[in-house]
Amino acid sequence: MRKVSLTKAMAVAGIAGCTMMMMVGCGSTSSSGSSDNKSGSAQTEETAKNLSGSVSTNGSTSMEKVIGNLSEQFMQDNSGVKITYDATGSGTGVESASNGTCDIGLASRDLKDDEKNKGLTQTTIALDGIAIIVNKDNPVKDLSVNKIADIYTGKIKNWKDAGGKDAEISAIGREAGSGTRDGFETITDTKDKCVLSQELTSTGAVIEAVKNSPNAIGYASFSDAEGKDGITILTVGGVKCSEDTISDGTYKIQRDFNLITKKDKKLSAQAQAFFDYMTSKDAAAIIEKAGVVPKNK
Repeated sequence: MRKVSLTKAMAVAGIAGCTMMMMVGCGSTSSSGSSDNKSGSAQTEETAKNLSGSVSTNGSTSMEKVIGNLSEQFMQDNSGVKITYDATGSGTGVESASNGTCDIGLASRDLKDDEKNKGLTQTTIALDGIAIIVNKDNPVKDLSVNKIADIYTGKIKNWKDAGGKDAEISAIGREAGSGTRDGFETITDTKDKCVLSQELTSTGAVIEAVKNSPNAIGYASFSDAEGKDGITILTVGGVKCSEDTISDGTYKIQRDFNLITKKDKKLSAQAQAFFDYMTSKDAAAIIEKAGVVPKNK
């Protein structure tokens, strides 16, 4: 688990740095994401001056860059507000929103029925592709969804049976509770069927493991994998993972980035303002800079 000070995180391009966390009561809203509260130039100087206090966010490691960018801008516009981010994974983010140990939970997967029945609600702010990655020296450049499923369920164990060289495949995945894992397994129909060489607890760890293992395959948030040295992002069924193909739905392995709140709890003024900002059209350009597709443009 990492606790990240977002102001410092953005100074190093989204890499977690400081381990601080100010926990405040968790609330919710029934907002669908449309709001008149604006940040940046659209927010009045008087509104920004009046907001103060802390806002705690907790959850998906894949959403680090998005939340980092949004938090940095919001704190610039509202100097009295401090936003913290605890990178614990989607499952913990959902639980933290439920039990009140954060203001806003973060999940890179959709809520399950039992979680909705606990009074939780999700608000989607972005769409993100799940990139299928291999080591840069792997000659394989494209796999179908079915071939990917066969690799992760152990039906295909050698790269020669997937268009590569004669070498045993090392399938790397995320831990139980990860939103990335949930999205990947749901789309590839491999839930509870995967045979993994390694289960890792963050997007960055998966990328690093694939980079350092010539025969590895892994999956990671496109926004984190894009442009990374030492890996290749495969096309899936001939379709490149990109913002355009995620937006138009032609890239099939994708999922939502969600804010998780409780319906029967009211957010603090500063948490509500941050929520409204993240779900507004004003946030779209900043979300795009994080390499994902904004839900509201």
